[in-house]
Amino acid sequence: MATSGTYVTEVPLNGTAETYYKRWKRENHLFPDAVGHHIQSVTVHDGDWDSHGGIKIWNYILDGKQEIFKEKREIDDENKTVTVRGLEGHVMEQLKVYDLIFQFIPKSEDGCICKITMIWEKRSDDFPEPIDYMKLLKSLVVDMEDHVLKA
Repeated sequence: MATSGTYVTEVPLNGTAETYYKRWKRENHLFPDAVGHHIQSVTVHDGDWDSHGGIKIWNYILDGKQEIFKEKREIDDENKTVTVRGLEGHVMEQLKVYDLIFQFIPKSEDGCICKITMIWEKRSDDFPEPIDYMKLLKSLVVDMEDHVLKA
């Protein structure tokens, strides 16, 4: 059996949890303008920008290399949570499970945290653990802050 694991990190953010949740739930089309050094494009393959079960295709840069990721979305408005399930793409060549959970938790009137959880299972132990993908996700959340605060 190949190695599996869970990474969890929390990113403190200025601004409301609702504002960030809205951005991650329904405003992914803004990502290339906001964090173009990470995300080159996001397109809807099936469903809508904010639909539960919607499928999106992301073009992004990881370690200087262009990669593609196809995901299916689950939305939980009550808990301000977006769950992304990996379907296809570069990361799925190495992993058979790649689930990402972004939860936006209020901490004060004008502050929140984004709790990022990555659940993964490698296809074989020949592949490295996906820590570079977790670093990318954390960087995306941090770098999105300036764009959200200017909106």
